[in-house]
Amino acid sequence: MRNLLNFMKNSKVKATIILIFLLMIYTFICALNYVHAVSFNISNSVFRLHVIANSDSQEDQNLKYLVRDSLLEYMNEISVGISTKEEAISLVNSNLDKFKEIALNTIRENGFDYDVNIKVGNFYFPTKYYGDISFPAGMYDALKVEIGNANGQNWWCVMFPSLCFIDVTSGVVEDESKELLEDNMTTESYVIVSDKNSTEVKFKFKLLEFFSTNSLFANKK
Repeated sequence: MRNLLNFMKNSKVKATIILIFLLMIYTFICALNYVHAVSFNISNSVFRLHVIANSDSQEDQNLKYLVRDSLLEYMNEISVGISTKEEAISLVNSNLDKFKEIALNTIRENGFDYDVNIKVGNFYFPTKYYGDISFPAGMYDALKVEIGNANGQNWWCVMFPSLCFIDVTSGVVEDESKELLEDNMTTESYVIVSDKNSTEVKFKFKLLEFFSTNSLFANKK
C-alpha cells in the first residue's frame, strides 16, 4: 500500500512537472509568434538609413554628418507625396546613382578623396530612439552608405517616414511623420514604438528586444 501511495504521489509530481513544462513551451511559442508578427510589421513599415564613417577621427566623423545631411536633404526633396515604404525603396533605388553622386561631391567639396559604397538591402539595426519614437533591434530594409574604409562609428535613422528630421533641441518627432508612421503600422505596433508610459508596453518592447537580439531574427551579418 505504501509503495502504491508513493507511486501515485510520484506520478502526480511527474504529471505536474510535465504540465508546467508544456505550459512553458506553449508560452514561449506564443511569445515567439507575437514577436515575429510585431517585428515584421514594424520593420515592414519603415525604410532606414545607415551611414558609416571612414574612421573615428574627428574629421571623418564630421564628414559623416555632412554626407548624411546632403543625402537627407535630397531625399526630402524627392520624397514629397510618398506614403508607403515600398514607394520609398523604389524611389531610392531609381535614384541610387544620384545618392552616390551627392555623397561623393560632398566628400570632395570638403577636401577628402574617399570612395563611397551605397546599396539598398536588409540589415541589422540595434535598438534606437528617435525623440519619443523607439525602434527595437532587428532586421530592417535600409540605404547603407559606407564612406572610405567604413571603420568609423555609425549614424542610424529612419528615412521613411522622415524621423531623421528631428529637432535636436526638443528631441520631438514632427506630428506629420508620426501620422505617416501610424498609417503604415498596425495599432499594436504603433503603440509599442510610441508609448513610453505604459508598463505593459514597456514589457512588450523589452520582449521584442530580447528575442530580436538573442534569436534567429538577429542575423547581424
